[in-house]
Amino acid sequence: MSSTRPAVFSVAMLAVVGLLSSCGGGAGTSAGAKTTGGPVYGGTLTYLEHQPPTCLYLPAAGFYPNGGVLNQITDKLTWQNPETLKIEPWIATRWEVNDDATEYTFHLRDGVTFSDGTPLDAEAVAANFDVYGKGDEKLKLPPAEFVNNYERSEVVDPKTVKFFFDKPSPGFLQGTSVIGAGLVSKKTIGLPYEEQCQLENVIGSGPFTLAKQVVDKEIDLQARKDYDWAPPSSTHQGRAYLDLVKIIVTPEDNVRVGALTSGQADYVRYVQAYDEQTVKGAGFTVRAEPTRGVNNGLYLRPSNSILKDVKVRRALQKGTDAKEVVDTLFTPNYPQATSVLSHLAQGYVDLSKELAHDLDGANRLLDEAGWKRGADGTREKDGVKLQLGVFVAGPQPLSKQTLELVAQQWGKLGVKLEIRPADAGTQAVDIKDAEKTAVSHSMVGRADQDVIKSQFHSENRDVILSDDKKLDGLLEEQSALADVERRNAKVGEIQRYLVEQAYAIPLFEEPQVYGVAPYVQGVAFEAVARPSFYSVWLSK
Repeated sequence: MSSTRPAVFSVAMLAVVGLLSSCGGGAGTSAGAKTTGGPVYGGTLTYLEHQPPTCLYLPAAGFYPNGGVLNQITDKLTWQNPETLKIEPWIATRWEVNDDATEYTFHLRDGVTFSDGTPLDAEAVAANFDVYGKGDEKLKLPPAEFVNNYERSEVVDPKTVKFFFDKPSPGFLQGTSVIGAGLVSKKTIGLPYEEQCQLENVIGSGPFTLAKQVVDKEIDLQARKDYDWAPPSSTHQGRAYLDLVKIIVTPEDNVRVGALTSGQADYVRYVQAYDEQTVKGAGFTVRAEPTRGVNNGLYLRPSNSILKDVKVRRALQKGTDAKEVVDTLFTPNYPQATSVLSHLAQGYVDLSKELAHDLDGANRLLDEAGWKRGADGTREKDGVKLQLGVFVAGPQPLSKQTLELVAQQWGKLGVKLEIRPADAGTQAVDIKDAEKTAVSHSMVGRADQDVIKSQFHSENRDVILSDDKKLDGLLEEQSALADVERRNAKVGEIQRYLVEQAYAIPLFEEPQVYGVAPYVQGVAFEAVARPSFYSVWLSK
């Protein structure tokens, strides 16, 4: 798909260039620069982000723009190696887990401090996870979706903390490595929700600290000079190489790419599929990093008065041609989905046969369900048109174009898909109403089996607004299975159930796609593709 640059591009680009100039510009190195020698200290990285961060309360901060900030200013108990997916030491030097995964003991590093000078000790870790595990009603803090069956913490000594669970919680160890498990000072974790949402109040122990913020426009992060507790497996230790990272919010796709290829920016997130060749052709690198979780897809809500009929849901599933979506709009960096989960996810099962496109079969199901075509081609039943609502998903790549193509496909079935803009004033309320929003376009990344519970359980993200007690039960079962093989088998059963019930129409495995200038070295990501700037350096 070729890139088109609208007339507004030059105006928008001038605005961003002005902002970059006022910030001191990019790295000041030509795009053709080559690496000479080893890493060097100093310099400013200009990083363009597609959307502004939202609430930065850690358990609610999975949104990728949030992660791009929080991954720089907080550390975690453990590190999940993005290559092997093994859990490695970080703030915790070692740990013990009992046989049924109901007790976890962590031993902490010496000398780690938060940026306000307070110690990152067992008391601070316990305070964090008591909130992450149970929430705090008084402070309006919701619990974290990565913690299941949490009972309590115990401070054994200043460098040892123990956690207890009322049922097995095999996902907890991996959960201590995720973005939402970032450790913050006792001052931060004791604040109410609205105050923890604000970046200025997030006090972490990470390699960068906040230097400046212009809300919804720019965040400047400066290197913490005394930082010296990177994961032991990191070849780089000590302070970050960069002096400063400037994160500038740049919503226009063409402007981000234009700023990168013209040397005004060094590193950008959210390179659209149609811009990948432009970036590569200019001699820059495209990094498409896997998110290893629930695939980008359409999720059907059974509490909707039309979609309560499983035949209608199955018809929509059969009538959706995911291959056409991928081939028309995307690149090989977006593999067609073959299940609810990415093929890189733990517990993945191949359901491509069950998800095969079948237009004739879809039409038969709608006929059987009693939906007849009206004069305008839209099916009707009992005076009700077969019309369903969906919001464009701002975080999802080419969501509007994807939904428009699916709407064309469903139109062949006599189904009308009403697409509403992502910035609709009623979205926050209507997206929680199955009658008004029958379909959700979403995904979620996490390199653990519990990602499926995060997406579908009625007390987690609840993407389908579930009233299915069997589904909740299956999700709870998998989250409490200490044996890996049994747990993976249960995850497979859940995927089959979601497809059989046609709650899910998987489209593609969604990566996070970045554009990087050739002089930006040490580019790295955590296990589900959020960037780490700790080891980044600029070759001169």
